[in-house]
Amino acid sequence: MNRATFVVDFRCKAMEQIKSRYDVESYRKDFPLLHTEMNGKPLVYLDNAATTQKPQVVIDSIVEAYTTCNANVHRGVYRLSREATERHEAARATVAKFIGADSREILFTRGTTESLNLVASTYGMEFLQPRDEIIVSTMEHHSNIVPWQQVALRRGCTLRVIPIHDDGSLDQEAYRSLLTERTRLVSIAHVSNVLGTINPIREMIAEAHAVGAVVVIDGAQGAAHEVVDVKELDCDFYAFSGHKLYAPTGIGVLYGKAELLEKMPPYQFGGEMIEKVTFEQTTFNTIPYKFEAGTPNFVGSVALAKAIEYVQGIGLEAIGAHEKHLLRMAVDEVAPLKGVRLIGTAPNKEAVLTFVVDGVHPYDLVLLMDQQGIALRSGHHCAEPLLDRFGVTSTLRASFALYNTEADVHAFVAALRRALSFF
Repeated sequence: MNRATFVVDFRCKAMEQIKSRYDVESYRKDFPLLHTEMNGKPLVYLDNAATTQKPQVVIDSIVEAYTTCNANVHRGVYRLSREATERHEAARATVAKFIGADSREILFTRGTTESLNLVASTYGMEFLQPRDEIIVSTMEHHSNIVPWQQVALRRGCTLRVIPIHDDGSLDQEAYRSLLTERTRLVSIAHVSNVLGTINPIREMIAEAHAVGAVVVIDGAQGAAHEVVDVKELDCDFYAFSGHKLYAPTGIGVLYGKAELLEKMPPYQFGGEMIEKVTFEQTTFNTIPYKFEAGTPNFVGSVALAKAIEYVQGIGLEAIGAHEKHLLRMAVDEVAPLKGVRLIGTAPNKEAVLTFVVDGVHPYDLVLLMDQQGIALRSGHHCAEPLLDRFGVTSTLRASFALYNTEADVHAFVAALRRALSFF
């Protein structure tokens, strides 16, 4: 047996071991919405890249917080407020440990979009100068394009774009050629929300740092599927959302290196983020509170911590292996179908299957799938420049999560075949 055969065989055996330990039916019981019907059919939820369902422990944590510990944090000396503060800050510590950061480097936001806007509006507007260059990639979500576009317009910077190969992987040679002494900031997705492509961000960060650039990582699709260690990656900023990680909507995270956060001006102004206010002058709080104006989402933060603990109890590696297994099954069944064109076939990708069908509008197809209980996403997925690159204006996307099953894949493919028969 040669080395290549041994490696493949070893990986297959490791996958089988993970699969045998992965009790998906047990996990499914934790998610109440999965046991409902849609249009009279059992729900098959395959829109996880948009938002995930919530386990009962997360739902219970929200109810428990509001019924036993609902008090404004950081501002009260009475017991209830102290307890709420302790839970909120314990949640910050849980998030920090989850991505290998220090607690004071964790800012709570409403989601990835606000996190990216925070960096653009503070670091970007404060430190980028005319003729500086900002690099993004073709695969970026609008939330990682438009803020930098606005910074470039207002500060006189130039926006550079990394091109993409036909398989949906970034052109790394082109990326290296874009890096110059004028490059001041690189902002790229960890994982594409359309293609599922996992970018080699560790190498890309090192190459950007070599020319003195700061690096922002959009981790909206990465944190729920990949083990993230921000210190090992050496990224300057990392942003992600709770609702894509089995937590509620309205809670997100921005990690930033402490030395950068210390230098950046506040994002919003008001309560909580101040040290002292007079009519003549205001001094600001220390990090992370300097960036958290107003009453924070102290219930959402606790629920996010509970979701992280839930995911860690299963194991991100096991979850990722399970999801990729489902993706391979789906690709094997969908790719041969007449008229189907897969969008995004990079070898290293998360469990996202995006495709178009010749002569069939994705909106029409998704409605027929909906009638059969299959929840898919159609549209441009907030990534219009990427779809332009592939010559389409809309696609269908199936995205898998820890609770999806092989039966879900079979139901999805069967429904797709029936829907295509109408055309």
